[in-house]
Amino acid sequence: MEQDRLIILRNTSRVDLSDLFSGRSRSIQSVRPSEGINLRLDVESLDKHDLFEVRRDPEVVSIAPPMPIALIKPVASQQREASPETNVTWGVSVTRAAESPFTGKGVTVAVLDSGIDGEHEAFRGIQLIQRDFTGEGNGDNYGHGTHCAGTLFGQSIDGLRYSIAPGIQRALIGKVLDGVGRGTTAGIYQALLWAINENAHVISLSLGLDFPGYVDKLVTEKEYPTDLATSKALEAYRANIRLFESLAELTRARGNIFQQGSVVIAAAGNESKRDIKPDYELAVTPPAAADGIISVGALRTSGEPHNALTVADFSNTGVNISAPGVDIYSAAVGGGYIDMSGTSMATPHVAGVAALWAEKILAETRTLSSIELSARLIGQATKSRIAAGVDPLDIGAGLIQAPLS
Repeated sequence: MEQDRLIILRNTSRVDLSDLFSGRSRSIQSVRPSEGINLRLDVESLDKHDLFEVRRDPEVVSIAPPMPIALIKPVASQQREASPETNVTWGVSVTRAAESPFTGKGVTVAVLDSGIDGEHEAFRGIQLIQRDFTGEGNGDNYGHGTHCAGTLFGQSIDGLRYSIAPGIQRALIGKVLDGVGRGTTAGIYQALLWAINENAHVISLSLGLDFPGYVDKLVTEKEYPTDLATSKALEAYRANIRLFESLAELTRARGNIFQQGSVVIAAAGNESKRDIKPDYELAVTPPAAADGIISVGALRTSGEPHNALTVADFSNTGVNISAPGVDIYSAAVGGGYIDMSGTSMATPHVAGVAALWAEKILAETRTLSSIELSARLIGQATKSRIAAGVDPLDIGAGLIQAPLS
């Protein structure tokens, strides 16, 4: 009997959280600290009879087949030297990070991407905890993760500040994309659990499910007809969305118990085309499309004073919040600096601002609720810098804003 490889999310604690996913009345607040929430991810090969039995297991929360994931590739990039004539980049300026008394000190962030160039001067003095989920080994063979990490917590160079949270001292670097920007959802889920267990306050994702790639795999490797391959890929797509949502819900529940929440922030995707005729807009892609994850769109500026920001031509619509995502200056793998554009570049701006808010909340209460942190991010966004006529669906709550006091 044919077997399929499946990702299985289990809650191995004594408490039954099935009501969270069935619409019944049990709430995450009703879970007692003594009960705990112990999450485990397994990848198993099962036939249809095995699958039937696994679904009956009360520990099993969600099941999904592994799907390929792909880097949300930058739309453009350009290598350049640092520019000491200005002291902050436009992204740092418009998010108010440069005016904030907070820098992310005491906050742990996770960047799940293509790894990091840990020898780059941008990351001097920062504790980088690296873990590889690709089999390729630590480091960054692509450059995307290094750039995103630089935007989030890179150190100022020659008087130029280009990162949102340069006070971050501990960063988790989960390598989930290999040297060609590929990975699987199994690696993503394992990396998410790792980051949560390592007490990340903020988790940044700039990647998406590769639906066309999965269809092609079914056609070429398993000889499915294209129409059936598309149908099976849709089933896998829905199952993976449910697993992302289950993991996000359990993460919130766990945060309520241990007073340590993790907020997951993800890029909306670069598939829209507003600069051609006829133009078209696509909706937010997974994992950013999953409930419980904050989706990020990209903004562009026409120049100082940056008071008429518009949506980037490539940015997908239906986002939760927006951030600078065009001509973003940050660290390049191998040394030096580079401009990149994409919702991938907008995401670490939001993750960085989330770290500033987390520092503020922790200073006030000594605990951090992911629900409260998400509410601060969304509630403090502004539309005052957005150009007239911009569709609200394209920017969500508006431009992310750092705390000023």
